Amino acid sequence: MNAMQGILDFWAAYRSTLAFAIVNSFLALSTYAVLSAGILSFATVTYAAFGGFLGARLVLATGFDPMLTLPAAALAGAVLSYLVALIFLRLESHWMALASLALILITRVIVINIPVVTGGVNGMSVPLPVSLELLAVLIALAALVFWRLSVSWYGIAAQSVREDTAVASSLGIAPRKIQTIAFVISGAVGGLGGMLLAGALQFISPDTYFVNIAFTMIAGVVLGGSYHWTGVIIGAAVFTALPVIAQAIIPEFQDVANGIVLLLIMIFLPRGLVDPLSIRLRKNFQIPVARAIEDPSISKPGVVK
Repeated sequence: MNAMQGILDFWAAYRSTLAFAIVNSFLALSTYAVLSAGILSFATVTYAAFGGFLGARLVLATGFDPMLTLPAAALAGAVLSYLVALIFLRLESHWMALASLALILITRVIVINIPVVTGGVNGMSVPLPVSLELLAVLIALAALVFWRLSVSWYGIAAQSVREDTAVASSLGIAPRKIQTIAFVISGAVGGLGGMLLAGALQFISPDTYFVNIAFTMIAGVVLGGSYHWTGVIIGAAVFTALPVIAQAIIPEFQDVANGIVLLLIMIFLPRGLVDPLSIRLRKNFQIPVARAIEDPSISKPGVVK
């Protein structure tokens, strides 16, 4: 009985942490979508703001079920990201990253100066209760979509573009087309994540969608691994849970503990927690070793099978 009560207490205490971990996973996946095509962009913050404020205003103005406005938030983010792609893809990679940071600042100014829609500097309450069960279903669907994309022609083409655009072009792949698709996917996921964040917080303001989100999503991608979508989800969950766990165990040294753990991960796992290349190398190494163990003559020089 005590064990069951302990489990229930643990679940009640960390339920909200799990919810925010899922929401942050959507934002990290949005960043990964463009990074998988060789683009570093922080424009996810803008897509999230667009989807979050638009979805919240639709619910408040129409009284629609929040579930019905989720597709609208995703669509709004996708449309905005396509327009952003038309401009950003004309820039070099480093200028594109700087332009996306500038876009975050522009977004904040716009949010502050249209109080009729966003509530201005005071923000707005968002009565959009988002259950943990709904978040779990949505992240499962997102994982399925990214898995299908990774094994499709688009996934293969995006990987080629990320490695070398010149080689990709020589293989008949259009880098600009692939990167535009990546932007649209990023916008749709980012817009959806922005509305889910509004529902999780129950309040949004200009500070909700700002540089702190950019740091969160980049940290999730780097920690989890930028070479596979599963790593992004795991990284976002770790980055979300780490401060909460540190606060519960060593509240006096919470920030120090967070920094040490992050540094250890980056030093000993520079490609993130999930590294497909490392997994393949270990697998390719283990197979010959296993065969040598089964048949010792394989490892003996001069023995002809």
